[in-house]
Formats: sequence, C-alpha cells, structure tokens
Amino acid sequence: MLRNAIFAAGLILLPATAMAQGQGQPNGLPEPPSMRSELAPRFKQYVVTQRPTSYSYAQPLSVGTVLPQQGVTYRDVPAEYGVSGYRYTVVNDRTVLVEPSTGRIVQIIE
Repeated sequence: MLRNAIFAAGLILLPATAMAQGQGQPNGLPEPPSMRSELAPRFKQYVVTQRPTSYSYAQPLSVGTVLPQQGVTYRDVPAEYGVSGYRYTVVNDRTVLVEPSTGRIVQIIE
C-alpha cells in the first residue's frame, strides 16, 4: 500500500519537474532566438557589405548588455537569417543582434 502511494506521488510530480527544466533561462523567460552558427559567417559578410558605422561603447560587451537608443544605428536583419524579429548593429567592431524594444544584446555574432 505504501509503495503504491509513493509511486502515485512520483507520477504526480514527474510532469512538474519536466516543466521546470524546460523553461529556458533561470528567470523563467524563454531563450531569445539566436542565429544558427552555420549562418553567422554569411551574415558577417552581409554586414561588411552594408558598411555600418561601428558604435564605440566604453563598457565590456556581452549578451544582456543594454545599448542606448540614441546614437546607435539599428538595422533590420534580412529574413533569410532566421532572426527577423531582431535588429543588428556593430559595436566596437563586433556585430551584435539586439532586441529592438529594449536595445538589449541577445547574441554576439562571432
């Protein structure tokens, strides 16, 4: 009887643990989409052909950094790269994908 109760409790808790593991980021927000690694070299070449001005940023650059809305030129990412909901810019000669509403860097294209 006790064994059946423990088994039933395990079955009830199993979906909850699976859901907790599938949430993406620790803060519960979904992972932002990122450009597939095989597209990054072609995208970097595309950016070079567009000749954007590099924004000079004095702080260390990392995913999560929020760039200012003023002074930075944000450009649309062509749909063929699969992240059309984001924009790109060049900061300290590095191409970054940015969340348009916040200016938050979601990916640094290496």
